[in-house]
Amino acid sequence: MTSARGGGTRVIDRGWMHEGSPFHPGEQTVQRRIGVRDQVERAGRNMIRDSMPAQHRELSEALPLLVVGSVDGTGRLWASLLSGEPGFVRSPSAKLLQIKAQPALGDPLREQLTLGSPLGLLGIQLETRRRNRANGRIVARDDDSFTMEVEQSFGNCRQYIQAREPRFDADSRAGNLAAETSQLSARARELLANADTLFISTASAAPAAGRDGEGVDVSHRGGRPGFVRVSEEPHGTRLTIPDFRGNFIFNTFGNLEVNPRAGIVCPDFRTGDVLSLTGTARVIWDGPAVDAFEGAQRLLIFDVESGWFLERALRLRFEGLVPSPDLVETGIWAEVPRD
Repeated sequence: MTSARGGGTRVIDRGWMHEGSPFHPGEQTVQRRIGVRDQVERAGRNMIRDSMPAQHRELSEALPLLVVGSVDGTGRLWASLLSGEPGFVRSPSAKLLQIKAQPALGDPLREQLTLGSPLGLLGIQLETRRRNRANGRIVARDDDSFTMEVEQSFGNCRQYIQAREPRFDADSRAGNLAAETSQLSARARELLANADTLFISTASAAPAAGRDGEGVDVSHRGGRPGFVRVSEEPHGTRLTIPDFRGNFIFNTFGNLEVNPRAGIVCPDFRTGDVLSLTGTARVIWDGPAVDAFEGAQRLLIFDVESGWFLERALRLRFEGLVPSPDLVETGIWAEVPRD
């Protein structure tokens, strides 16, 4: 990941893509561990850009939903959801994304929308299974919008995305806001245990440092309902999430190699409720726990520290679920050996 420099609205084109690898040391370490380092480096230099191609800009402006990864003043990671009528995201140039939306009351993103703050964005169109990623820094802010300068832009495949048709509910109003502790509430556990989609935010070693190779990323995770295992440990609630075969870039796991902090956001697509959590994460690379889940190649372990349950935080409702065809060879949790 890369990050923009400083505030203001000036766009800086450093041409970093031609000067070195688009992957930071943590990502490179994981790619090497899996045995895909050389081929992924070659692919990355072609697919990861320092500006957005036309098709990414077009998709951004058609989105009703945007996922945002951010880091707070204590270094904790958060993932958030922003929604609006298509057009609430604009791309005035190939280097800029302007988002006209306000985070829900209680969403930690409200405190992170300041000049120079690093963000990771995932634009995902569930009904078509299209998604694009962009990472950068905030370069402009006003009362109802913020603008991010893009430093990395790349597309993702359609794997594991459940297709849904969005409906914007202009009359929807946010409900109660409830704090979550390391021991999640019953309704938070229920939402996670029935989820087929969530989003995870991670970051490099020093995401706020303003150096090339440092920044925040947010990515999608999908599976059959029940693919998230929710367990209670002495220290709090633990989520165990299978990692299926993907594009081998390993942005998320590469970040966790150098920075264990992570954030998770899980929506209820029927009600608009949103669960936002922060904590720490690690990877189980192999062994009985991995073998216990059909289709898993690795496991992501997320230990909850705190979070928020935001009622009706999304003004979107989704209908007409069509499960991803990629889930045919995946399962749900049965009894799992303890790691």
